[in-house]
Amino acid sequence: MISLLISVAVLVIGYFVYGRFTEKIFAPDGRETPALRKNDGVDFVPLKTWKAFLIQLLNIAGTGPIFGALMGAVFGPVVFIWIVLGAILGGAVHDYMSGMISMRHDGASIAELSGEYLGKPAKIVMRVFSVVLLVLCGVVFVTSPAGLLEKLTPDWMNGTFWTVVIIVYYLLATLLPIDKLIGKLYPVFGVLLIVMAAAVIGGIAFSGGEYTIPELTLENLHPAGTPVWPYMFVTVACGAVSGFHATQSPMIAKCVTSEKAGRKVFYGAMISESVIALVWAAAGVSFYGTTQLLNEALASGASNVVYEISTGVLGTFGGFIAVAGVIICPITSGDTAFRSARLILAETFKLDQKSLKNRLIITVPLLTVGGAITWFSIVNNNGFQTVWRYFSWSNQTLAMIALWVMTAYLLKKGKYRFGSLITALPAAFMTAVSVTYIFISGEGFNAGQTLSYIVGASVAAVLLCVYLFLLVSKLRAGGSAAPGDRISGKADPE
Repeated sequence: MISLLISVAVLVIGYFVYGRFTEKIFAPDGRETPALRKNDGVDFVPLKTWKAFLIQLLNIAGTGPIFGALMGAVFGPVVFIWIVLGAILGGAVHDYMSGMISMRHDGASIAELSGEYLGKPAKIVMRVFSVVLLVLCGVVFVTSPAGLLEKLTPDWMNGTFWTVVIIVYYLLATLLPIDKLIGKLYPVFGVLLIVMAAAVIGGIAFSGGEYTIPELTLENLHPAGTPVWPYMFVTVACGAVSGFHATQSPMIAKCVTSEKAGRKVFYGAMISESVIALVWAAAGVSFYGTTQLLNEALASGASNVVYEISTGVLGTFGGFIAVAGVIICPITSGDTAFRSARLILAETFKLDQKSLKNRLIITVPLLTVGGAITWFSIVNNNGFQTVWRYFSWSNQTLAMIALWVMTAYLLKKGKYRFGSLITALPAAFMTAVSVTYIFISGEGFNAGQTLSYIVGASVAAVLLCVYLFLLVSKLRAGGSAAPGDRISGKADPE
């Protein structure tokens, strides 16, 4: 229990200390934001800061920090370290910078920003990569809540029924102006999400000794002996570092009314999500007692584990509240996953989204594809696990690319050249994670452990050396920042 409390305390301190440092590196100012300058009543809509924060939190806090944390907990309490340090030094910086840089570029997506700072080929790759990731994400966030709803409702409301209901909701959430459905529901859902997390950890902490939250150890407790590196760092994405968030932050960047609110909205939401991940990681091991039993329970599906923990710790009523929160979490990420995909495709094909017709042209085919993949995951016994594995690796690879985009931005336009280290170092780390995983895993090249480690470390080292060369070149060129970087009331020049 002490390790968990310390972990939460470090996250809070990280928000106030490293979050403020990150904010200083970006240097927000009083310029007019896209929400005010381009208000179209659909996607560019001014929202109050607290509402923007809740929407951002619910966008990113889907199945990931719950299912991912439970699967990560199979490695043991060592997962606490990754969640805490990954969030403060990597994930929250990633989310903040992706939102703020997007704000400086009229709410542009991570794909468009990739083209701006890494070149046109990167933009093309990221357009495809981002949309594929978002569709996979949407699928993950259909099947998991549908499975939980099936457990709580009469027999005739089976998984297929709830899948159809959720997809219809996604259609409406993707099409309607952001303040009409999402803006109305998310504040209520946000309260439920917070109550759910507090109830689960409270039930475990005050169980009278029935459940014991394990203390921190660096030992790998995975029953199958699966190595911590790189598997744990891919398994626990949301809650630590997640590329999916780079697709969500630009959506909220279109709604924030002041650059100076960015730390609360983007950095703060990521830290809050990490607390949720800690809760579920601790709950997983403490409820089942050992990582062996947790791993065996997960074999029947992460949804079953969530249901068992919630009802086992809190009873029927409390469990219903907790499970409802876990249902809402993924749904409120799935809807914005498809919404973000719509916005990226709209940028690609230059379709004005103020027109309902143009929104339908993109949304209907998008959800049709998502529905087809969902059907595949349902009819195939191991479909969900297959989709999740590909989603996890794609997620971390997108985070890697996004962090390099942010590094290029800070090198080119940042007020402090050395400030680019705050994105370059996690970018190199995530490069090592992603490359090592694709070489070592069955989904990738299935190479040996030694070779995979060498390749992953080598690629990361090469990219880091290129960055250091560019940093030194910029410093030798003179000045801390490029002239004309700050143009009040306008987007950064192209």
